[in-house]
Amino acid sequence: MYNYVVKDYYQILGVNNKASASDIKKAYRKLAGRHHPDRGGDADEFKKIQEAYDVLSNPQTRQEYDNPVRQHQRFDDILDTYFRAHNVNMHQRRQQMHSARVTLWINLEDVATGGSRIMTLGGMSGSNHVEINIPKGVSDDENIRYPNVIPGVGDLVVNFRLNPHKVFHRDGLDLWCEKPLNFWELIVGTELPIKDIFGNTVTLKVPPNTKPGSSLRLRGKGLEREKYNTGDMFVKVRATMPSEIPQEIVDILNKIVHNK
Repeated sequence: MYNYVVKDYYQILGVNNKASASDIKKAYRKLAGRHHPDRGGDADEFKKIQEAYDVLSNPQTRQEYDNPVRQHQRFDDILDTYFRAHNVNMHQRRQQMHSARVTLWINLEDVATGGSRIMTLGGMSGSNHVEINIPKGVSDDENIRYPNVIPGVGDLVVNFRLNPHKVFHRDGLDLWCEKPLNFWELIVGTELPIKDIFGNTVTLKVPPNTKPGSSLRLRGKGLEREKYNTGDMFVKVRATMPSEIPQEIVDILNKIVHNK
């Protein structure tokens, strides 16, 4: 199995290979703001920018990207030892030799929607542009094989890694988030508009006398995956103190608490 790396990421972001993490983030924000499809930018160009940032913003994947030659040299030295140690037969060996492996960092939105992604792969024989389909619901650290997509090599194995999300936490196909509610809403109940992972507004019904820290379920609003049941979305409610409490409510509470 050949190790391929994505080329020209520094050039895509307009920085050199000595750029700091702060410089990379600044360059990404500038380019993403200019090319984002929601602002009239080119979707393909934005994908290249996002892919470059996904690799270079992560210290581990950036280190792997910065040392492709060293990895290739080590690969030939350890290949025979690996096959012997794992008792790999000739058929398996040929299959692994005629494939390439890459790591692709994606966002939770990519997991939710799936869809195509163009990858530029560089190896000893030059560069190849490969289109892959991200399966809906793909797991973090899952390997997906794409047969016969690389000319002259064969299969592509993609190791999918998931970037942390600022709102949702993933548990299988279920999604979890937190929502602050004041005490009055927890006591009397309310209906709360909330965004799901697709950006759609859904209504969360908070029943009366809901305890702080309770988790409320929105069925079928999680992630999808073929041959699996669709996940749910769970909202953990966090109690907050109102900024102002009317005096008449304070008087009522005093009567209840102190029997006045």
